[in-house]
Amino acid sequence: MKINKDTKFLIVGLGLIGGSYAKALKKQGYRVEAIARRKETIDYALENGIIDAGSTEVSERTVGGADVIVFALYPKVFLDWIDEHQDLIKSGAMITDVTGVKSCIVYDVQKKLRPDVEFIAAHPMAGREVYGVENSDEKIFHGANYIVVPTEKNTPEAIEECKKLGEILGFSRVSTLSPEAHDEMIGFVSQLTHCIAVSLMTCSDNKNLVNYTGDSFRDLTRIARINDAMWSELFMMNKDALLREMDKFIGEFNELRQMLADGDVEGMREKMRISTERRAWFDKK
Repeated sequence: MKINKDTKFLIVGLGLIGGSYAKALKKQGYRVEAIARRKETIDYALENGIIDAGSTEVSERTVGGADVIVFALYPKVFLDWIDEHQDLIKSGAMITDVTGVKSCIVYDVQKKLRPDVEFIAAHPMAGREVYGVENSDEKIFHGANYIVVPTEKNTPEAIEECKKLGEILGFSRVSTLSPEAHDEMIGFVSQLTHCIAVSLMTCSDNKNLVNYTGDSFRDLTRIARINDAMWSELFMMNKDALLREMDKFIGEFNELRQMLADGDVEGMREKMRISTERRAWFDKK
């Protein structure tokens, strides 16, 4: 399946990311339909021109008319959807996702899926600390990274079309990783950082801190406003990789703590120099 100007997209799950996909695709002139759990979500999206059509029902007309289906669902809900409704997907369609974990999802979906439909996984590395289609914004993809996560079951054509989708959506960098490499990476750059933010916010119940904090604390804890249902599921589905990253972080933190306790100023400064050098990698254009 090649994406062209006549390609019809279906978004299943119209929250922040699903809604942002819809807005980006609509701006590029594609026809976009959606399925969402709540009628209010569909009504809002229609009233604001985010989608061309939508429903709370999974129907043959809606699903069978799509050339590309984007699943913006919780991982377990995604798996259940494939079990229950894959017979409605038209032959030759391409499906992809936005799921934050891959190893425990991709292989299962590909094993379950009919051979005439191809699933090529992807992960848009973008988001905000708010939720829902009303907060969707295609600009969150600008300057962001998009990761295609193929397996040996994927065709070269589908991999290229999924990369093309990332470019259409407006991502600045499109790359590929295996499911295993993806989950190791995401355990560090995303899940561990959320764990740190949550831990910072649960360290103190002093409501007056809001009167004294500067940008550093606000920046570090922005992602502590967290969807507990989604993120606890993601943590558990990537448990082993996340535990390894947490252990490494605890080791580094304890080492810095010991330097402070021992008065090892040079040791602390060396860690800070390494930190500064590595952070500069992210500032390069």
